[in-house]
Amino acid sequence: MFVLPSGTYFPLISPELEQLRRIIDEARQLNDPRGRGLRISRYQVDLWEELAGLPTVQAQREAWWQNLAQLSDQAQLVHLDPPEALQAELRDYQRHGYSWLSFLYDHRLGGVLADDMGLGKTVQTLAMIQRARQQSPGPPFLIVAPTSVVSNWAAEAARFTPDLRVRTISATEARRGTGLSAAAQDADLVITSYALFRMEAEQYQQLSWAGLILDEAQMIKNHTSRGHRAARTLSAPFKLAVTGTPMENSLQELWALFSITCPGLLGGRDQFNRVYRTPIEKERDAARLTQLKRRLRPFLLRRRKEDVAAELPPKQEQVLELELDPGHRRIYDRRLQRERLKVLGLVDNMAANRFEIFRSLTLLRQLALDASLVEEESAPSAKLMALSSLLAEAVEEGHQVLVLSQFTRFLTKARKAASSAKIPSAYLDGSTTDRDAVISQFRSGEVPVFFVSLKAGGFGLNLVEADYVVLLDPWWNPAAEEQAIDRAHRIGQTRSVMVYRMVSKDTIESKVMALKESKQELFDRVLESTGAAESSQLSAADIRALLE
Repeated sequence: MFVLPSGTYFPLISPELEQLRRIIDEARQLNDPRGRGLRISRYQVDLWEELAGLPTVQAQREAWWQNLAQLSDQAQLVHLDPPEALQAELRDYQRHGYSWLSFLYDHRLGGVLADDMGLGKTVQTLAMIQRARQQSPGPPFLIVAPTSVVSNWAAEAARFTPDLRVRTISATEARRGTGLSAAAQDADLVITSYALFRMEAEQYQQLSWAGLILDEAQMIKNHTSRGHRAARTLSAPFKLAVTGTPMENSLQELWALFSITCPGLLGGRDQFNRVYRTPIEKERDAARLTQLKRRLRPFLLRRRKEDVAAELPPKQEQVLELELDPGHRRIYDRRLQRERLKVLGLVDNMAANRFEIFRSLTLLRQLALDASLVEEESAPSAKLMALSSLLAEAVEEGHQVLVLSQFTRFLTKARKAASSAKIPSAYLDGSTTDRDAVISQFRSGEVPVFFVSLKAGGFGLNLVEADYVVLLDPWWNPAAEEQAIDRAHRIGQTRSVMVYRMVSKDTIESKVMALKESKQELFDRVLESTGAAESSQLSAADIRALLE
């Protein structure tokens, strides 16, 4: 009971005051303990909304807040007409994305565009930039992308927004011969790579930018990296992270992206870990997960292909379990025993021994593919034989096939096996210099099979000509695989896509497939559905399970 000087009293135990206590408590936990007073970030829309909804509190409902409230209920977001200069017909969900991006830009806010791969994140972003340029001139937008994707952004800009003046930065100042200011002069859009952005961070910091757009933003999910620091400190009124996989391993990666685009939304790293990460990943706290998703909702836009792209043909997946050749089995089992004893002796100190542990796991993964990748002794590879048979049948039936592997040495052997079977093909990995020419070979139909390393082909490619995808080796984190598969299963695909996952039976690959299913839950629960979540980093228990 609380008694006022006037003699009026009221109970302190009530639903309204309990809700107010909870809001204040959460805001306090997310505040830097070294700061003075209690503050709520302008990005914490949901906290403002709850505060304003309390009859015991008279929150200031200024114009900015009334506008911002649209973000909490995106169904109320005013849909804008695409800019007249845009050379593209936007689908309904793309128009919504364009309107959402424009709203953020107009109100000097940031966000994360996390649509599934293949849903047109690039064209939505370019539409927003085109609108901004038509409204008023100003400094250019800066797009930072993986090196392999820079040319794709330039090509898409020329295709969809030909009125924009685009400058591509593809070399350091020493090689290009001009300063960054001169290279970006009179531009509406400047496109560069993460590597160059990181190397010339100080020069980028000295220029004025209308906004910073980070494509494939998972590239800077490490908050200790120079790239992350450069993006966080760059002065720009609008920052956008574009990625189909905003979180691959842990909630800390999600925090890292939002610390760039929406500083203050999730508090500092220590506060975030204490309030959200530990309760959700370690304690499986469903209430905290629901709370986190509510906080992210205004500034995270994610649509799945099955929900918004009904016109896409179906994607079918089949796991091909292959028995090792007896000679291969003998070699594998012998090496497995050796590596198991070594790893089990190291796993109790994961932090100190992580490199050596993962070296052993990688060795066993390679050994499950082909004995000669690891041992001097060789044996027939069941995967190469199965692949040759599958490719021969697929090509004869008129299909175009994308073949993917994380290991370039095995990918090279797979291509040689195809050549021995008289099957023409193209090849792409990180060392390929004539990337565009190689891609054109496959897209034009000149060759029916395209061998691509996951690292080189995980993003930036549109390969809707392929209707068969073969994954030669599984790994526990499905994000890279899904990105690569979506090079074919994306907007523009008109045929059903068939995905084959080759798995060597009774090897580490079988255990990987089982582990991958459980690790997918973190991504799904935080970004898609409800419920608890668990850390997606490999634990000591996971390592032991792989070696059982």
